[in-house]
Amino acid sequence: MSGSFEKRLAKDEQAGDHPYIRPKDAATLLILDRARDGTVRLLMGRRHMRHTFMPGKFVFPGGRVDPSDSQIANVLPYHPDVAAKLFKDLKNAKSEARVRALALAAIRETYEEAGVFIGRKTDASPLRLGSGFEAFAERGIQPDLGGVRMIARAITPPQRPRRFDTRFLAVWADAVADQLPGGHGPSGELEDCAWLTLNEAREKELPMITTKILEDLEDRLEVDPDLTPTTPVPYYFYRNGGFVREQI
Repeated sequence: MSGSFEKRLAKDEQAGDHPYIRPKDAATLLILDRARDGTVRLLMGRRHMRHTFMPGKFVFPGGRVDPSDSQIANVLPYHPDVAAKLFKDLKNAKSEARVRALALAAIRETYEEAGVFIGRKTDASPLRLGSGFEAFAERGIQPDLGGVRMIARAITPPQRPRRFDTRFLAVWADAVADQLPGGHGPSGELEDCAWLTLNEAREKELPMITTKILEDLEDRLEVDPDLTPTTPVPYYFYRNGGFVREQI
């Protein structure tokens, strides 16, 4: 972990005065589109100013895992190496359903916030999915985890009013099966959704962890441009008074 990143987190940690809160499972989705010249763009949006949590910040679509996400079983599976990374060091329910729920939460939130459907068109009729995926079923889109890749994992430090155990996942833009007109989703949580280069993204007002994930993504693409499932990924968490960066 870079020294400046660690110092800033430590400073925030010392300023905290909240009791210990167990982190909630969460996931966010980086949708990457590579142009013919090799330039990579990713979909980001600005959180509405009415939000109390990170108002006005540019983020990747995503959010916490809902209980209903674990009940969605009619999906195409992960690559085995990606599933193994997501199984590692689970803090909550340790099951295949919970691991599926991590990507499904990111896919659901991407639809709700950005109006983008990640999956594969199917002729199955009726397509039975479940709560939160009604719009997918209506369009005959089966959630597809096969192209999901893990980029990083980060747990919010203790003494914060909100804590998340977030998996930063990625798919290439060919995983987009459909999208709503207007460039936003039904929840209205994200505004100004746009495809940004890494340099353009860094010029936006970003949460600190998002800045770090962009650095990790750029480093990953330099050595692993196809996002190979076996490539180790960084895992950030707080232990014994300091921040730790491990590899998964």
